[in-house]
Amino acid sequence: MTVRDGAWYDRMYNNRALVPAYATHFAHWRQASSHARVTQRSFQNVAYGLGLNETVDIFPSDSAQDKAPVVVFIHGGFWRSLDKADHSFIAPAFTAHGAHVVVPNYALCPVVTISDIVLQMVKCVAWVWRNIHRFGGDPSRITLIGHSAGGQIVAMLLACDWPRYAHDLPAHMVSKALSISGLYELASIRATPYLQDSLRLTAQDAVRNSPAWMPAPKLGTLYSVVGGIESEEFLRHNALIQQAWGQTRVPVAEALAGLQHFSIVEALTQPNHRLHTLALELLQK
Repeated sequence: MTVRDGAWYDRMYNNRALVPAYATHFAHWRQASSHARVTQRSFQNVAYGLGLNETVDIFPSDSAQDKAPVVVFIHGGFWRSLDKADHSFIAPAFTAHGAHVVVPNYALCPVVTISDIVLQMVKCVAWVWRNIHRFGGDPSRITLIGHSAGGQIVAMLLACDWPRYAHDLPAHMVSKALSISGLYELASIRATPYLQDSLRLTAQDAVRNSPAWMPAPKLGTLYSVVGGIESEEFLRHNALIQQAWGQTRVPVAEALAGLQHFSIVEALTQPNHRLHTLALELLQK
C-alpha cells in the first residue's frame, strides 16, 4: 500500500491551487447570480429553521405549471466557504425547463462540524418536502444536485432514514441525486493538512460522513460525475461510490472531458452539455 504524506494530500485537494484561475470563476458566479436574482422571480432568504444560516432562496419555474418538479442545489466549498448567493446562477437553466429551484445555505466549519451541516441539510430538505407546495412545487418530485462538499451531502441525503428523523416523512422522500465532484470517504480529507484546522474532523466523524462506507440505499438513483482534468483523488472518489453502492444505485459514474473543479459547475447550466443533459434526465425520472 502506498503511503502518502500531507503534501501529497494538499496537492490533491487544494482546488484553488490546482486551478489558478479560480477567482475568475468565482467572479463569474457572483455576477451571473446577481443577474439571476434581478431577472428571475424569486423568494429570497426564506427560513427553513432557526439555526445559523438556515435560509433558502426559491426560484419558481418560468411556466405557470402547478406541481412543478423541484431541484435542490447544495453548494460546495469544503464545508467551510461560499454561500447560496454565489450559486443563484444555477436556477435559470432549470426554471426554463419548468422546475422550481431551491438553493439553501448552511453554517460553515469551524463554527459547526460536517455532521452538523449534514443534519442542517436533512432539516432543509424536510422543510422543502413539507412546504414547497405553497410555491407551486411537487414534493414528490425532488431532485438533489450538489457540488464537491455538496456532492457528499446529497449522497448522504439519498441514504437518509427519513422517518427516523421525523415520523411524518416518507421513507423514500428523496430518490434522485446528482453529485458533481463529490467526496465519498472523508479519511483522505482528514489527512489533508490545509483542511484540518477548519474541519476538525475526528476519526468517528469521518466514518459517520462517508457515503462510500455506508450500505447502499435500498432504493434511489445517484448520478456521479467529475471533471476529467480534476486531481486523481477526485477521480478516485467518483469511481469509488459506484464500486461501493453498485451500478443499480449508481448507474452513472463519468469523468467529463476538459472540465476542472470549477468549470464543471458552469457546465451544469449549459444547454446540450452532457452534464446538463444528465441533470434533466434525472429530473424527469
